[in-house]
Amino acid sequence: MARKDREPPLIKGWIPYVGKALEFGRDPSTFLAALKKKHGDVFTVRIAGKYMTFVMNPALYPAVIKHGKQLDFHEFSDEVSPRTFGYPPIRSPKFSGLHEQIQRSYQFLKGENLNSLAQSVVENLELVLRQDHMTEGSQWMTDELYGFCFRVMFEASFMTLYGRPAQGSRHTQMAELAKRFRKFDAILPFLIAGVPISLLGAARSARKELKCFLQPQKLASWVAPSRFIQERVEVFEQYHLLGDLDKAGHHFTMLWAAVGNTVPASFWAVYYLLMDPEALAAVREEVHSVLEPGSEWSHALTRERMDNLLLLDSALSESLRLSAASMNIRVAQEDFTLMLAPDYSVDLRRGDIVALYPQSMHMDPEIFEEPQTYKFNRFVEDGELKRRFGKPGQKLTYSCMPFGSGSTKCPGRHLAVLEIKQFLSLLLLHFDIELLEAQKPVGLDLSRAGLGILFPAADVRFRYRRRTV
Repeated sequence: MARKDREPPLIKGWIPYVGKALEFGRDPSTFLAALKKKHGDVFTVRIAGKYMTFVMNPALYPAVIKHGKQLDFHEFSDEVSPRTFGYPPIRSPKFSGLHEQIQRSYQFLKGENLNSLAQSVVENLELVLRQDHMTEGSQWMTDELYGFCFRVMFEASFMTLYGRPAQGSRHTQMAELAKRFRKFDAILPFLIAGVPISLLGAARSARKELKCFLQPQKLASWVAPSRFIQERVEVFEQYHLLGDLDKAGHHFTMLWAAVGNTVPASFWAVYYLLMDPEALAAVREEVHSVLEPGSEWSHALTRERMDNLLLLDSALSESLRLSAASMNIRVAQEDFTLMLAPDYSVDLRRGDIVALYPQSMHMDPEIFEEPQTYKFNRFVEDGELKRRFGKPGQKLTYSCMPFGSGSTKCPGRHLAVLEIKQFLSLLLLHFDIELLEAQKPVGLDLSRAGLGILFPAADVRFRYRRRTV
């Protein structure tokens, strides 16, 4: 079908159906930058049978993010999430009102609810760190940094959300559960792309075992779960057509949401600090400043105090800027004209995907000076957090978007940021920590571009020892 006059330029590729999927997958930022240079701010690319219209000028982002019902995210998520995590679509007459109740449950991940979550997070982090990593004496211990971050954050996040076992302080199957999670997570890009899980044997068995561990009868036996999970359990119990494994699929979705991006974000936050001695010293000094004489750290690292640590906040924002590669997606619900600016509009067809790729903005030297360089205090200005950046002569509504945008912004972002800050604080308080020498700087693994925080291309060795306070 011929393109209309106001439709964006179409780049199809020479392989039917596949289109430009292979080139996009190898290096999305470079691929999109080249197309922008050739075709301008807005263009359509055929990727794996989908027509994806990319809006590359951040000044045009508000028109997409704030657009009404003609651009919707739910059509995409309603298809991908049930298929990936193994539960029936919830927008159906069988489950009337379920979607709305699930959306309301996210209120327990923000506002005043974060205060109790903050206490739970730091207690669980302290428990894991003390029992697994605080040996007597001050001898150096070596480990792989990503593996370390994963083990600590996975278990602490799990206990914060779902609670602890009735007997004992920790779940005995946590190591095996974490192993299954990583096996499933490694295959996730294929599931998102639409590869049937029946063709991915390892992921299929891992998902089954993870869901079995999260069935309602197991959750009911654990103590002190978060109010967020309690609310969801109560909601699911109202729907008798939702089987136990279906409910477990929803819980598994939340486990992935809590860990899948938080762990790599934690890795990069620690890694960049260790690569910059000035940053490490400054942030450590600031963290120590929140402590009152004689106070316990688990009571000192409150949400309010975490919010007041400007350098820690800035260092985390900077590592997120450098590592986030999420793709913000909307689906056109009908043929219509999208007004991007008073004098600029494009025609879209029903089913077209409109995509924002903020990483291209994060790496724009007109917005962020020396964008490839880690600057831990980039987001601090005149003693306050700096949230607005822009190009010369142009203010931008959006300039750093690691958590999505608009109505599709990650509902757990406040908890994720709080948890990473507390993790960093405890590491800096408890340990001397440094990278081992003679290691190459680690790069980004681009295989998960579009899905959130990029993984490191390789793990790095580091060493740590208990600090004497």
